[in-house]
Amino acid sequence: VQLQASGGGLVQAGGSLRLSCAVSGRTFSTYTMGWFRQAPGKEREFVADISRSGGYTYYADSVKGRFTISRDNAKNTVYLQMNSLKPEDTASYYCAADPVYARITLERVKYWGKGTLVTVSS
Repeated sequence: VQLQASGGGLVQAGGSLRLSCAVSGRTFSTYTMGWFRQAPGKEREFVADISRSGGYTYYADSVKGRFTISRDNAKNTVYLQMNSLKPEDTASYYCAADPVYARITLERVKYWGKGTLVTVSS
């Protein structure tokens, strides 16, 4: 299974970006999918996850109301729409997948993608 994230870049505070993560290999719809981020000098942290069908979504308090996670099982892709970006959102963003658990945590990730860098300027 390979996860390929894309969509990062440089944006001004208040702007928007949409990250995508394309998944190859096993059936995408059997995975709970999530996004994490890691800022320089900080630990990796949970951002959002989404259930296999897309019916349930969960967010970190820091992004609730600004970010939206979604998935397209026909395209084997999960998205993270990020609005009202703040400088503190600057980080490398990683997509994650797990075939077992209904919720993803750092300890419950079987597959990681490589990060895509998001930089928010003030």
